[in-house]
Amino acid sequence: MTDETLYYEDFEEGRTFESPERTVSAEEIVAFASEFDPQPMHLDEAAGKASILGGLSGSGWHMSSIAMRLFYDAVISRSAGEGGPGIDVMEWRKPLIAGDTVRLSIRVKARRALASRPGIGLVTMEHTMMNQKGERIMRMEAPVIMRMRDRLPVEAGQ
Repeated sequence: MTDETLYYEDFEEGRTFESPERTVSAEEIVAFASEFDPQPMHLDEAAGKASILGGLSGSGWHMSSIAMRLFYDAVISRSAGEGGPGIDVMEWRKPLIAGDTVRLSIRVKARRALASRPGIGLVTMEHTMMNQKGERIMRMEAPVIMRMRDRLPVEAGQ
């Protein structure tokens, strides 16, 4: 990792990160649903329009997977993250419709050092996915296990 790596100390409460945008195609929605959530509104435009969702819509699980990729691109790919112990809150507020362009805003809600694991902290972040209309379509809160810069292991021979 380079000197630009984000460590626990870099995640102050209130800090925000923004992801790149991603447009979701009908083909992507159908491919995901075919394998993981084959409900009619995720597989067929007519069934989607006939549903309360109003069109071919991505599964909430698909939306969550896209959020994870956007989170990776915006934060995790350049952090000292060690994974996460789970998700505290997951809300699918509006449907993800074929052709939507989404982005993710990530805000640090809290952080704490782990007494049981020196050099490791837990950073809780709120993830909000917005569509091109500025509508909040998903919200998630989840902690991430993060290494501390000040407690890096000493290399062998140093």
